[in-house]
Amino acid sequence: MRKFGLIGYPLGHSFSKKYFTAKFENEGTKDCQYDLYEIEDISLLPSIIQNNPDLQGLNVTVPYKEKVLPYLDSLDPSCKEIGAVNCIKIIDRKLKGYNTDYFGFKESLDNWLNGEKPYALVLGTGGASKAVVKALKDLGISYLLVSRNPGDDPGIISYEDLSKSKSVLDRNHLIINTTPLGTFPKTEEMPAINPEYISSMHKVYDLVYNPEKTFLMRSLEARGAVVKNGLEMLQLQAEAAWRIWN
Repeated sequence: MRKFGLIGYPLGHSFSKKYFTAKFENEGTKDCQYDLYEIEDISLLPSIIQNNPDLQGLNVTVPYKEKVLPYLDSLDPSCKEIGAVNCIKIIDRKLKGYNTDYFGFKESLDNWLNGEKPYALVLGTGGASKAVVKALKDLGISYLLVSRNPGDDPGIISYEDLSKSKSVLDRNHLIINTTPLGTFPKTEEMPAINPEYISSMHKVYDLVYNPEKTFLMRSLEARGAVVKNGLEMLQLQAEAAWRIWN
């Protein structure tokens, strides 16, 4: 039996397990299984590898996309620039890291924008944000990061700045949420954006997929924004992971 799985914490609502289990059933793949490995600390990863000799691949989700790096034997070149991993290929217990978030997001966004290159606001600076930023760079889209702890970096603003500044939203018409805010079960939460500053000029790409339409999406769509959730990105990154494992 070829084994694959997902590490993260918590893993209450896993897209990956449902996706791959359905994929194996639909394609008649009987020699593969996909399991969840919910670990409270990334230091438990070596024991998972040790105890599961048939494990050939792992997906990585929050909060370990950056913390997993020291546990890998090698990295795909793109991961070195991104600084985050969400996919691991295992051969002879050697771990190589990849970032399929990048591929999934880049393809999904490029198709959605249909050649447009609006200035972007990226909400969040975690592991998912790093893949988004790499994709924006490669698509030639300028961006501004929003963080709870912006420091002195001129390319990062605070959520307080964002909530008060109409000029920031007047300039940046693409809003990308890479934070988990709005995820089930806390579905009535959203990043600090003032909906009054939103118009039909704005596009909102929320990486959250559960619920299908987040509170952020609903709130800004009501002001005329065009919205999209992260389901297509997840499907694309899952297929990219499957190609890597095979």
